[in-house]
Amino acid sequence: QVQLVESGGGLVQPGGSLRLSCAASGSIFGIGRMGWFRQAPGKEREFAASITSRGSTNYADSVKDRFTISRDNGKNTVYLQMNSLKPEDTAVYFCYATERYVYWGEGTLVTVSS
Repeated sequence: QVQLVESGGGLVQPGGSLRLSCAASGSIFGIGRMGWFRQAPGKEREFAASITSRGSTNYADSVKDRFTISRDNGKNTVYLQMNSLKPEDTAVYFCYATERYVYWGEGTLVTVSS
């Protein structure tokens, strides 16, 4: 079992920045890819970014060049630095980790509004 706890969400003005964190605990030895999905109000959950244990990254086109995913394997934590935020980035952001199964956090709300 892997437990994931997200933090760092909140209210930010358009053009602002936030950094999300996701700390993993439990059976962490076999964790491979980690990343983030997001779900806007009334929409389906969509992929945002991911990173392998070796640091290879992948981004959705909608966040590329604005968001940066990183990982501290020593702290078992993945981060999502979000810059130049737009109102359409408003969503609940869910962290995930792949081990034997895919594990999900409970999500953290990001609201981009003036």
